[in-house]
Amino acid sequence: MSANDPWEPVQRLRTYEQVMAQIEERILDGRLKAGDTLPSERDLAVSLGVSRPSLRESLRVLEALGVVEIRRGGEGGAVLVQTPGSGMVNLLKLQIGLAQFSWKDVLETRLALEAWSVEEAAYRSTDADHRELAAILDRMDDASIEAGEFNRLDAAFHMRIAESTGNALTAHFMGSLRTAIHRQMVEMYAELTDWRSTAVTVRREHREILELIEAGDGKAAARAVQAHISDFYKIGAIDGPPGPG
Repeated sequence: MSANDPWEPVQRLRTYEQVMAQIEERILDGRLKAGDTLPSERDLAVSLGVSRPSLRESLRVLEALGVVEIRRGGEGGAVLVQTPGSGMVNLLKLQIGLAQFSWKDVLETRLALEAWSVEEAAYRSTDADHRELAAILDRMDDASIEAGEFNRLDAAFHMRIAESTGNALTAHFMGSLRTAIHRQMVEMYAELTDWRSTAVTVRREHREILELIEAGDGKAAARAVQAHISDFYKIGAIDGPPGPG
């Protein structure tokens, strides 16, 4: 390395970014954990040597990311959230909307998540899980059901399978992905010439998947859900939006 090598510009972080960096560091090294309440806005601003508007800006960003919850009133303050928030959902939804991920990426990720979920559900789910899954399918059998409600229950069925694995992170990923593509799914249902005839196939395949889960046949359940999803994607035009499933 010599004096003639190109120089890199100095990174100048904005104040709120420095505040966020300190909070993130304390979370990652364990000094802050879920459920902890940060010092009051006044005390924290003094400790960090920043203005209260800069502190508020950093907390608003962390709140949008689902890291903290801002509580108002006598017992108010910023509290580190204890359950997964909407930050991942909102970010993924916008990135998919901006086509930062191709529909091939979406399809492959969904297939991987769903195949793993149904296989593990076959081994880990309980009778209570089976009853709740069956109840969702019973509601989908309502002859008067409209497309929007059918689609909501469709997503709920797949989400409930993920939850029955007992893996909270996978269930959250699944929920984030399903929420992110919800609008496109609804639009695809609306474009079907006869969505009710499509719904007949969806209902039958859902029942088959549940039967395989109840029977503990994870491999067959995984194959069934992959076929179930793939059949509703335009495989020949994979860059298009996903179909229902």
